[in-house]
Amino acid sequence: MTTRLDEFQAYRQRMNERILDANHLGIKRFFNLDTNAYRDGALSAKTKELLGLVASAVLRCDDCIDYHLIQCVAAGASDEELYEALNVALVVGGSIVIPHLRHAFETIDLLRVKVRSK
Repeated sequence: MTTRLDEFQAYRQRMNERILDANHLGIKRFFNLDTNAYRDGALSAKTKELLGLVASAVLRCDDCIDYHLIQCVAAGASDEELYEALNVALVVGGSIVIPHLRHAFETIDLLRVKVRSK
């Protein structure tokens, strides 16, 4: 069964390839900067992804929320860690974050089902 997360990941990959195929130096540099920002450094990659999740929720970007949740789960984040990060986003962003919180919790559930089915 294909989920909205599967569709999101396929679309993201297809469109990122299309964007990078344009071979625009500035765009390629930004993509590289973004990729490198989430690597282990003074902060772990998992911590950086949790920070990305908070920023994405506060900025109300469901695609970004999904991306960072996928990365957080891949980095080993527990549900409790995800909930703590999302609570910070809610406190910072206020009640306007609640619809995106619903989306995030649905995504977490989809990701956990996917992990259990492997």
